[in-house]
Amino acid sequence: MNKRTFLKSAATLASTAFMPSFSWPLSNKKQLRTAHIGVGGMGLEDLKAISSHNSVEVVALCDVDSNHLNFAKAIYPNAKTFSDYRILFDTIGDQIDAVVVSTPDHTHAPASLMAMDIGKAVYCQKPLTHHISEARDMAQMAEKKQLVTQMGIQVHSFYDYKLATLLIQSGIIGKVNCVRAWSPKNWGYDGPSPNSFDPIPSNLDWNLWLGTAKNQKFKEGIYHPGNWRKLVDYGCGTLGDMGVHIFDTPYNALMLDVPKTVKNECREPNGYGFPEKNKVTYIFPPTKYTSNELKWVWYDGVGAPSEHVDLQLPNNEKLHDQGAMFMGEKGRLYLPHFQKLPQLIIDGKYKEINVEKFGLGTPVRDYSSESKKHYHEFVDSCLGNGLCSAPFSYSSKLTETILLGVIAGRFPGRILNWDKNKSKFSEDEANVFIGGNYRSF
Repeated sequence: MNKRTFLKSAATLASTAFMPSFSWPLSNKKQLRTAHIGVGGMGLEDLKAISSHNSVEVVALCDVDSNHLNFAKAIYPNAKTFSDYRILFDTIGDQIDAVVVSTPDHTHAPASLMAMDIGKAVYCQKPLTHHISEARDMAQMAEKKQLVTQMGIQVHSFYDYKLATLLIQSGIIGKVNCVRAWSPKNWGYDGPSPNSFDPIPSNLDWNLWLGTAKNQKFKEGIYHPGNWRKLVDYGCGTLGDMGVHIFDTPYNALMLDVPKTVKNECREPNGYGFPEKNKVTYIFPPTKYTSNELKWVWYDGVGAPSEHVDLQLPNNEKLHDQGAMFMGEKGRLYLPHFQKLPQLIIDGKYKEINVEKFGLGTPVRDYSSESKKHYHEFVDSCLGNGLCSAPFSYSSKLTETILLGVIAGRFPGRILNWDKNKSKFSEDEANVFIGGNYRSF
C-alpha cells in the first residue's frame, strides 16, 4: 500500500471528521486545542512542554501502550484517550486544532500526513520521517494546506545555537569549507536478528505499534520501549537521533540545500540493525556562506570522532563528547553540544568574541526554560503570533540530508550521487530505499 492509498483509506474511515475546521493561522482564537500521539518517553516531555503554554487545551491523548496512556491521563484527566490515531481523528477531528506526533520514526509520516490532510497544524518529533519520499510529501502537504508546522528540534531555539548561526553569518571565520560533527552515541546494532519471540505484553497493542511497517513478531527489549532507533525498519540510527540536532545549526547557519554526494564508511549491512559506527561524508553545493564546495563529515559510535587536525583544540584540551567544528578561511568556530558557548579559534588560539552586538542578551543555562521556547513558538504561530523557525519547508530538507547518510550505510565506502530535482540517485540500486511500502493495519 502506498501513501496515497493509506490516506484514501483513512479518509474513508474518518469521513465525518475529514473536513478542516479552520484556516491557518487561528488569528481569531485564543485557545489552541491539541491532540498528542505518543505520550511516553519523549512524547510525555513534548506533552508537558506544549501544555505549559497558557493558551493550550489538551483535548486528546493517544498511545499504543496503555501504561503510557494511563500515566498521561492522570496528569490531564479532562483529555479523551485513544490507542489508534485514526479513531481519534474520526471521533473528535473537528474538536482539535493541532496535533503533536511523538512516536517512533516509522510512524511520524503516517500520523502527520493524516493530520495535515484534515487541516491540522502539526508538531512532529525529529527526524521528520523514516523515508526521504515521506519528508518531501510532508513539506508538500504543509505548503498545499498552508499549515503551521514545526519539527521537534528544541535546541534550534537555544541561545548558543542562535549565537553560532549569527557568528557564522557575520563572517567571523570567513567562508566555510568544511564542517566536522560527531556523537559517541550508539544507536546501532551489529548482532543478529532475534531467533526467538515473546508474548505481547497486555499493555501493548503490537499491531498499532507496527503501524504501516512490515509485520514482525514481538521480542522483549528489542522494539518497545526504546531500542527501535537501532533497527532499520523503525528508526534512523544515531544519525537520525543526534545527527539531526548537531547538523541543525551548521545546516541553518550556512543555508544549505541537500547534498550532491554522500559516502558512509561503516560495516556491511545486515538488513536488521544500523551499523554501530559510521563516518559519513557529504559534499554540498555552495552558498554565500561557503567556499565553492562544502565538505561535511559526521562521526558516530563509541570513540567518535576520529582524530583529525581540524578537531585539535588549543592547549591540548579534550573535545566535548558531542559537537561540531566549522573550518573557514579565517579560522575555526567550535560549537559543543549543548548549552556551551561557541568558541573562536584562530592560529591555534582562542579569541574573545564580542557577543553583545548580536542582541541576544545573557547566555541561558536552564534547559527547561530554553526547551519550552521551541514548543511555545509553535503554539504562538498557530494563534497568529509569529512564525515557526523549523517548519517542514526547512526540516524536510534537513531530514532528507540525514536520510541520505542512512541510505549510504547500505552501500559502505561507495559514493552515491543524489539528484535533488529528480529525487533519485544515479546509482539505481540505492533508489529502492528512498521510499517504503505501507502495510495495511
